[in-house]
Amino acid sequence: MAQVPAGSRHLQVYHDYFAIRGGGERLVLELANAISAELIYGYRTAESYDEAAFPPAHKDLNLSGIRKVRGAASIALSTAFAQQRGHAAQADLRIYSGVAAPFAAPARDKPGVNVFYCHTPPRFLYDQKAFFREQSGPLRKLGLDVVGPLFQRAYEHAVGRMHVIVANSVNIQKRIREHLGRESIVVYPPVDTCGFAWEPQQGYYLSTARLTPLKRIATIIDAFLAMPDKRLIIASGGDQEAELRARAAGAANIEFAGWTSDEQLRSLIAGAIATIYIPVEEDFGMSPVESMAAGKPVIGVAEGGLLETVLPGETGLLLPPAPSASDLIGAINSLPPERALAMRPACETQALRFGRAQFIDNMRAVIDQALARS
Repeated sequence: MAQVPAGSRHLQVYHDYFAIRGGGERLVLELANAISAELIYGYRTAESYDEAAFPPAHKDLNLSGIRKVRGAASIALSTAFAQQRGHAAQADLRIYSGVAAPFAAPARDKPGVNVFYCHTPPRFLYDQKAFFREQSGPLRKLGLDVVGPLFQRAYEHAVGRMHVIVANSVNIQKRIREHLGRESIVVYPPVDTCGFAWEPQQGYYLSTARLTPLKRIATIIDAFLAMPDKRLIIASGGDQEAELRARAAGAANIEFAGWTSDEQLRSLIAGAIATIYIPVEEDFGMSPVESMAAGKPVIGVAEGGLLETVLPGETGLLLPPAPSASDLIGAINSLPPERALAMRPACETQALRFGRAQFIDNMRAVIDQALARS
């Protein structure tokens, strides 16, 4: 069909849900607002973004009760999104973000264009399947073994309805190729590089990763338990919070700040010597870019998306894959405050590669090209 004039396009964005104030959630809100799209999502909680952050046209499917379906929320959500295909068919172009949202995509031969912004193929089905199984109780293991393959086939069928797939990094582009057999375009997520500013060091290192096993917070805590003269602030929450607080009990140099407001988080990053971010094969990782935007180097790990964002020796240090507490101790000792300070200019320059404007321009180009070819 002929390209739809920009002013008359009916665009939609579908996203699984808004449960926290995370980077993926922020990406979806910025995109929907920038392209004047209708936003459709499973549910929103009080811990996520408030009404003012959402575009004027948005549709809450009010499925918050699904969170109680332990271990099967994605399956329940996908069924609800599949019921939105008729609504999706009314749009010229639909963008899908998440695991369940792609189930709303109409068939490829229906009018309109399906675009999938892939943060990662579901890790519990693919690259971290064994890990999630290990972490599960007997009932959930049974679900992964029996229902998992069925859901995987349904997910791959939904992805097969996409005309265009966008990956959030080269790392995810490789995962998509390996697990889904599809090619994709890389568009890095948006980071509010202008919203972060450098401030003098306040004598602490900072971790902002969620308190979940794949973020390796236990390794960070163990390193600081062995360095009582070094101060660590952990600014986040998550399923492992009680366990990690117990692990750090009695350590005067380790502080848990919990979930913070955006303003508090920016202030904590601004005053840090450096940030520490060592997750398992991170999809992209917006936290390191936010750190560099504030002129603060990153002690990261040579895995996943950090290989695309952190310049070793220039904007931080990268530990070897599967790092130990000893590896982290060595890196912290080799990045004293004066060396961290010297990295400020390179950090600020590198962060600009991942700004909001670049993201929106790149996504608009994807939309224009997809509509022109449809």
